[in-house]
Amino acid sequence: MSEQYVLNLQDIDDTQVAVVGGKGAHLGELSRIDGIRVPGGFCVTTDAFRRVMAQAPSIDGHLDQLARLDPDDREAIRTLSAQIRRTIEETAVPGDLAAAVTRALTQLGEQAAYAVRSSATAEDLPTASFAGQQDTYLNVVGAAAILQHISRCWASLFTERAVTYRRRNGIDHRTVHMAVVVQRMVLPHASGILFTADPVTGNRKVATVDAGFGLGEALVSGLVNPDVYKVRDGAIIEKTIAAKQRAVHAVPAGGTREVVIDSRQQEQPALTDAQVVRLVQLGRRIEAHFGRPQDIEWCLAEGDFQVVQSRPITTLFPIPEADDQENHVYVSVGHQQMMTDPMKPLGFSMWQLTAMVAMHEAGGRLFVDVIERLAQPASRAGLLDLMGRGDPLVRDALETVIARDDFIPSLPDAGPGGPPAGGASASGASASGVSVPVEADPAIVTELIERSQVSVAALRRDIRTKTGPALFDFLLEAFEEHKRVLGDPLSMRAIMAGMEATWWLNDKLLEWLGEKNAADTLTLSAPDNITSEMGLALLDVADVIRPYPEVVAFLQSVEDEDFLDGLAKLTGGTEARAAIESYLDRYGMRCVGEIDITRPRWRERPTTLVPVILDNVRIFEPGAAERRFEEGRQKAREKEQDVLSRLRALPDGDQKADAAKRMIDQVRGFAGYREYPKYGIVSRSFVYKQALLEEAERLVRAGVLREKEDIFYLTFHELHDVARSNQVDDRLIQQRKEAFRSYQALTPPRVLTSDGEAVTGSYRRADVPAGALVGVPVSAGTIEGRARVILDMAEADLEAGDILVTAFTDPSWSPLFVGIAGLVTEVGGLMTHGAVIAREYGLPAVVGVEQATRLIRDGQRIRVHGTDGYVELLP
Repeated sequence: MSEQYVLNLQDIDDTQVAVVGGKGAHLGELSRIDGIRVPGGFCVTTDAFRRVMAQAPSIDGHLDQLARLDPDDREAIRTLSAQIRRTIEETAVPGDLAAAVTRALTQLGEQAAYAVRSSATAEDLPTASFAGQQDTYLNVVGAAAILQHISRCWASLFTERAVTYRRRNGIDHRTVHMAVVVQRMVLPHASGILFTADPVTGNRKVATVDAGFGLGEALVSGLVNPDVYKVRDGAIIEKTIAAKQRAVHAVPAGGTREVVIDSRQQEQPALTDAQVVRLVQLGRRIEAHFGRPQDIEWCLAEGDFQVVQSRPITTLFPIPEADDQENHVYVSVGHQQMMTDPMKPLGFSMWQLTAMVAMHEAGGRLFVDVIERLAQPASRAGLLDLMGRGDPLVRDALETVIARDDFIPSLPDAGPGGPPAGGASASGASASGVSVPVEADPAIVTELIERSQVSVAALRRDIRTKTGPALFDFLLEAFEEHKRVLGDPLSMRAIMAGMEATWWLNDKLLEWLGEKNAADTLTLSAPDNITSEMGLALLDVADVIRPYPEVVAFLQSVEDEDFLDGLAKLTGGTEARAAIESYLDRYGMRCVGEIDITRPRWRERPTTLVPVILDNVRIFEPGAAERRFEEGRQKAREKEQDVLSRLRALPDGDQKADAAKRMIDQVRGFAGYREYPKYGIVSRSFVYKQALLEEAERLVRAGVLREKEDIFYLTFHELHDVARSNQVDDRLIQQRKEAFRSYQALTPPRVLTSDGEAVTGSYRRADVPAGALVGVPVSAGTIEGRARVILDMAEADLEAGDILVTAFTDPSWSPLFVGIAGLVTEVGGLMTHGAVIAREYGLPAVVGVEQATRLIRDGQRIRVHGTDGYVELLP
């Protein structure tokens, strides 16, 4: 029976995580790699752990209690986890289990020193490293001491930090078991950590070595600063030798102690350059074996390297797959679309199928490869200009990559450079330098909106009869129509007309009148803006509900998505339901993160809107929507008259005023339309989604799928195959769910290279107060107020005068905009949705503020400088 309790490391491979835990499986696999030395040892398996746990029945009740605790109740977690640890350590190790351990020690050398190391079944996984969550004991001598430390390792599964880590990662305590690795102790001259990819930048071609004297505990515990080496292509490209004043050494009788290093040795490198290069070569061999970058613990003893641990680096952002060895520069689509969360496979695959450009997926996010445009001088300037207007940090990151002479190839221009993207229109310029729109006729906007409505209505009508494989064939044709609508040249011209006129006004009125962001006021209450109308329309819903206290009270306690049915019994309930239903008919396809088709829409989860409706009932007086819109229109009209009269007083004033008037008309005619194409896309996408979910229900009834939402973890083409074959790979769906969970912990970079380097741009500004947070000024004005840091729109609890601070805002956030005084976001640029709507509502706004939701505390007073692009944190 002893075989199941103890396994020799050389008999273990990485398929045996359930038996020997993550560390044990990795060490067993490492010992099989040619040329990699691993200290000899054995593993006490999870069967032994389960047997000891079964001997302590009180633990079962404690685990039930632990599962019920609030993850933030640290005191309760600390007390309960200490009780569990004490119980495990006090449980006697069964005789046959102790005998199996003693036999294994006899074979290796009973009086030798050993490292006794925890190896949980949920550690060193591709999606969660659990680094440092369980315990390791070094230089343990004698069978009795080793058995005692094995018990301590079992107990360390329930340290406060391990329990909290599992709760935060959604891992059930009962599903994790503990094995223990017992290895011959290495007494090293030097030790440290090797990352086979740069853990800071993510660059997969740069390895980083940290090295110190003695045992690695001195580095891990922060006792000394290590020597740091960076190695690329077999050469050291950077090194820092630290003054290493202390080391941790083994004590002959057992245990370890700190020693002071001789002053003559302190500034000596722990490794020679040749040893560093050889260590990285070993690391590359390990990386190739496991197929991904590794975090490797190593020791140098008697001139030879031994590896005592290797785990995947879980913090690196994945690189899009490429079928060549060429360099690529990827720009994040999420930062342009105001949605930096990961998308599920159905979501990103459908976005890829309906997009106008080729998109590459990595980490659940989409990227566009811009290397060819950067390689051609004419297209490079246009791309940088467009990116800079969208998000200056993207432009700066791209310029950082361009500055490296060896990364981007130099290609001849594909053809005439033409006007830069987002620059002047093709129709020529007047004497004053103003571009004249091709057709500044607002009737164009009416025509485009009607075309979109007709297209969506036809889609709804034609999709009704489609099912099974025929549905997927129909959708592939619908995607072509989707792209045609998206790329309609007239629609593109209408969007650019509004954007170009805005840029022109801001540039020229700064030059002529010394006024920053003048166009912000000129765009207030621009007509035909579907997104700003959506926010105001929810004020009208509040007007219907406000007179009925019974309805308001009912909505305050709503939890279920079918709450609309419950309104019928209340006084005013029929009117309230009709108002909400009417709103959902027009805007119910929207939601936060709406570019991902798998996200629940307002029509599917109407409770999302309830807190916003209640805030509107509480904060506003009846008729607020109409008043807000009219006030904005009046301010824009007054601003126009002010600007034109000041221009006429200048030299060539009449000419300048005429040019400005044409541009103001162009802004008023076209700025609102900028939001409509996205509304059309999301309307179409919701039709696709409803049809695919009906298909999923058919597959659930046929026993093919377990639940209809499983389709979200398949790409469109994979789902097409499932509909044809009536077969699905359950393991694939499970893997995708785990991968998606891991992607949620990653922060996507704005720019990513094919080397894996996440390139972050920076704002180069010296004109802001010390301690201020810098961003992009997108809506003029200055406002001071209470910051409300809100990451989930459904949890918004706003008061009049609050400033909304969030990661990103797509159109679905606009209902909140009517009740706030200012806006700060981590992502965005001049023409992104949040910026457009902030200007429409006259809210001072600064976007692209790095880590705003972490650096600004909820409830803190802040001052938003929307004209100059920074945020002050006030005492």
